[in-house]
Order: sequence, then C-alpha cells, then structure tokens
Amino acid sequence: MRLAVLADVHGNAFALRAVLDGIRAASPDQVLNLGDTVWGCADPASAWALQQEFAPPSVRGNTDERVAGLRDGKETMRAWVRAGLPGDVPATLAALPTHLDTADGEVRVAHGSPRSPWEDLMLTETADGHTRPAHFRELRERLDGFRFDTGGRVCIVGHTHREMLTVVDGLTVVNAGPVSRQKDGLPLARWVQLTRRGGDWDVQFRRVPYDTQAAATWARAHGPAKHGEHEARWLTTGREP
Repeated sequence: MRLAVLADVHGNAFALRAVLDGIRAASPDQVLNLGDTVWGCADPASAWALQQEFAPPSVRGNTDERVAGLRDGKETMRAWVRAGLPGDVPATLAALPTHLDTADGEVRVAHGSPRSPWEDLMLTETADGHTRPAHFRELRERLDGFRFDTGGRVCIVGHTHREMLTVVDGLTVVNAGPVSRQKDGLPLARWVQLTRRGGDWDVQFRRVPYDTQAAATWARAHGPAKHGEHEARWLTTGREP
C-alpha cells in the first residue's frame, strides 16, 4: 500500500503542479493533504482548484482556520484570499477535522498535531524564542492517545515547514516538508511517500524543483500590497524574509 502525503500548499499553484506530477508518477493508493491550502499569493485560486480535483484537504490547517473565519487577525490577507475563491471555501475548510485516521487505523494525519492545527508536534519553543526537538514526553502528550501498542504505526503532520522523522515507543512520527514556503534555504517543493511492506511502513521524503521565478512574478503582480513582495522573496530563497 502506498500513500502520498502533501502539506502546506499555501496557495502556490506552481509548486503544487510539480508535486502532483510526482505523485501521479508514483501511482499511490491514496493522496492525503494536511492543510494550509490557500493562504498564499502564488495563484491560490488555481491551487484550490487543483487540490479539489486531485488532492482534497484531509484535515484543517491553522491558516485554513483564518480563511474560514475561525480565527481573527490578518484581515487584509484574508480578504484578498477569499475574494479569489468560490464562496463555499470557508465553510468547506471549517468543516474539516483536526486529524484523520487511515490505512485501517495504522496512519494518523494532522496539520500541526492531532490536538490542534496550531500546535507544533515535533518542535518545542524555548524561553528565548528559538525551537528545539520535542522530548519524547512532549511527543507522547501531543500525540493525544495515538500509540503503537493500540494499533498506530505512523503519525504524519505538516505546519512547521520542516522535514523531520523520529520513533517514539515504536510509533514513527513524521513532519512532512512543505509544498510551498520552505524554511531551510532550499526552495524545492516537498511531499512524502509512505509505503507499507509486510506490516511495516517505509517513509520517503520527496523533493521536486519548480519554477520559483514564475511563482514569484505572479505573487508580485497579483498579491496584496507588501504581501506579494514578501511571498516572492520567500519562494525564491526558501527562507522566510
């Protein structure tokens, strides 16, 4: 059994097309989308249409909650994103679950953690504002009861825009890299393939080049004031400005 997992599209139709090409070539049994679907400036309307056709969101991301009106703040960006989308998108995003189990309950997917799309599963913020890898005790708490000894095998999330993997008490915990808005200085679109062989799950991080300059040009030309330029610099450098 093969699962394709993508996360953090952030409205980047250019990166998403490249990822979907890679996923189609892999011919997975199921495609899972971990949310943060349209909050971005590189053609979010086209990104939404592509997701609806080929990779509908499986769970709700934190920026999906902003689009849906479940969280206040960032009104300029929210208004611009909503203006380009079908009117039913906010309600569609609001109705998504926080986590979803698949593969006979062996795989759990979420955006941030199974408890909240706003919570980092694998990173912990320190008192000085930096982050460190989460301790096993913290991971167990944030996994919210999903355990190897009760049938869980893999928990995979997005949100942090980092590729990470660890094992906790037999449970494989994965942070998928983002389709868009990379933070490691390598502006390649990311997705993950999970393959089940003989009761075990193999995890493969996939990276795909795409036309970052075209995405940046679109963001500058169409994005709201300041947001479009900020997005363009992020997409071309692979680091948040």
